[in-house]
Amino acid sequence: MNKIALIGGKIFSDYAVTENSALLLQDGIIVDTVNRENIPSDYEQIDVKGANICPGLIDLQLYGDGSDLFSAQLTKASLQRISDQLVRKGTTSYMMTLATNTFDVFKEAIQVATDFKHDAFLGLHLEGPFLNPKKRGAHPADLIVKPTKENITELLGEKNTVVKMMTIAPECIDDDVLKYLQSYQLLLSAGHSDATFEQGTKGFDQGIPTSTHLFNAMSPLHHRGVGMVGAIFNHPTACASIIADGHHVDFEAVKIAKKQMGERLFLITDAVAACSEGIYQHVLNNGYYSLPDGTISGAAISLLEAVKNAVQHVDIPLAEAIRMATTYPARLLKRKDIGNLNKNSIANILVFSDDFELQHVVVKGKLMST
Repeated sequence: MNKIALIGGKIFSDYAVTENSALLLQDGIIVDTVNRENIPSDYEQIDVKGANICPGLIDLQLYGDGSDLFSAQLTKASLQRISDQLVRKGTTSYMMTLATNTFDVFKEAIQVATDFKHDAFLGLHLEGPFLNPKKRGAHPADLIVKPTKENITELLGEKNTVVKMMTIAPECIDDDVLKYLQSYQLLLSAGHSDATFEQGTKGFDQGIPTSTHLFNAMSPLHHRGVGMVGAIFNHPTACASIIADGHHVDFEAVKIAKKQMGERLFLITDAVAACSEGIYQHVLNNGYYSLPDGTISGAAISLLEAVKNAVQHVDIPLAEAIRMATTYPARLLKRKDIGNLNKNSIANILVFSDDFELQHVVVKGKLMST
């Protein structure tokens, strides 16, 4: 049996932070948190020497890593490299995202991903094609389509198993079509939207639980046109992801959003990879990616770096910044076995220093190289 005790660190578990305790792991599962003197004798003890211990991070929106952009390399090998690289950076669960593309590319990606298995891979997030072209950002206008029951069926088939999340513009979907899309049991997210306050609020009231990269590619908050941002702020349950890289959103805007939304705001990376072919040709600038025409197209940070930015530039306490990358996305996924350090949860764990240097990554109870 694989039995490990992580000792000598600060343990960030949901709403508690404990020191001088041990986190017990056995056969890929978290067994308990105990006083150090109560560690069973058959556990291997790993002293982390004062470092931080937290759940593995969960990223609900990214497109690639390193030199791999999945939409440009629709292979299991590409998914494998991306997954392995993400784990080494502390992201132990993620949604592979595809931006608006042809239906052929979407369906090929679905076919490849359906047969792919990796501990970190949660499924696919389709950001498009059911968006508002007025807020398309880097998405090609000619590939954005109005959602109908027929093209939803064409895209997802009748027995979807791998598409787990989809970004849609709520003002561009009819009520009966939204109900049909919801029958697929996807995590729906409002984004790339020019919705009025009323349209955005209606979408959330109809059961859309979250929204995609707050402030980016959505109707802004204006004192006479409150827009999608206002609808998100004002709704009691609507959540939102945000890109805390300092380029997509000014850190002062992140502060405002956090004060307005509290636990409804969570972190994503929106990370892409350099690419010089296909629809999305991402060029690395000073800390972010853009299309050749200068349109901002993706981030260049890891999720642990987003947590670091939230602490150092947004003045969010470390425990809360960790929850924004673990507890809150897991809650949206309705997963109680990841994003926490509770008894019987999957032993996905990070150990990192106070200056955010990653020391250990544990996936299903196994120490991985970083």
